[in-house]
Amino acid sequence: MSRRSGILEFAVLGLLRESPMHGYELRKRLNTSLGLFRAFSYGSLYPCLKTLAQQGWLTEEPGTPPEDPLAAPLTGRRGKIVYRLTAEGKEHFEDLLAQTGPDAWEDEHFGIRFAFFGQTSRDVRMRVLEGRRSRLEERLDRMRASLARTRERLDDYTLELQRHGLESVEREVRWLNELIESERTGRTSRRATAPEERSTQDKGGLPRHRGGTPPDPSEDTD
Repeated sequence: MSRRSGILEFAVLGLLRESPMHGYELRKRLNTSLGLFRAFSYGSLYPCLKTLAQQGWLTEEPGTPPEDPLAAPLTGRRGKIVYRLTAEGKEHFEDLLAQTGPDAWEDEHFGIRFAFFGQTSRDVRMRVLEGRRSRLEERLDRMRASLARTRERLDDYTLELQRHGLESVEREVRWLNELIESERTGRTSRRATAPEERSTQDKGGLPRHRGGTPPDPSEDTD
């Protein structure tokens, strides 16, 4: 299984854990709610669903047919297939949620893992966040060393691009520091937080990143 197909399977299982959906709903959630799959072809979704069904992790159920029984043969409209997670699928997704290895820290996988932090235990969230921070701090060291070696040989535009990449990673490290501190202290004090103060937090009690969304890892340069 490729890394990208594994990420798609993780996202589909996570969304279906929330509620059964038909294919169009899944496409919409992947594209609009998660916002992480612009690079995926929609043609890859249905093969993914078939694979998950073959593994026994979801079932395919007929959706509600058109109200007029004559409409289907005349218009070609049929009830949409509804995909529902099985008990084995839920158990498999929970096993995936508990994984905190290096894959969980990489750019693409971290984004999708973060999208499902609401379903993830606190200790796992902490390990993933700290692993991601460690990975980016290593990246910062490499970028700074490279910039110091090549600064004199770069033209102004290339130098500015390097600085932009460096600042993007520094910004995400600051954001991760805030999240980690919130996980350590914010959860215990959230119940005592005034309603007006909660407006600056998301539903999980974590501080919002500027603009309301986490940094886009695609801005980073390796």
